[in-house]
Amino acid sequence: MAENDAGGLIQSHGGYRRLKSFQVAQLAYDVTVRFCDRYIGKKSRTHDQMVQAARSGVQNIAEGSQASGTSKKTELKLTNVARAAPGLPGLSTSARAANVGPV
Repeated sequence: MAENDAGGLIQSHGGYRRLKSFQVAQLAYDVTVRFCDRYIGKKSRTHDQMVQAARSGVQNIAEGSQASGTSKKTELKLTNVARAAPGLPGLSTSARAANVGPV
């Protein structure tokens, strides 16, 4: 009874690569990796933490998009986790706390 077509009960999911939030998170990840590789020792714990934090933002958006096919609650939760990730460009602390876009 649960179909993935336009008329089904469960909406289709995916397509996250077209989302502006995914594109910005991917850019932030790429810049973070380049910065860390250039200015922070590769064996440093700080290097690992920064790269992992940037990777988590990208992964949360992708997982949230794929989860949207069955659970809007999970999609919103993962999207908000990604949105609240520290260090995303263009978001002030107050904007992240208020869950709104760039300030």
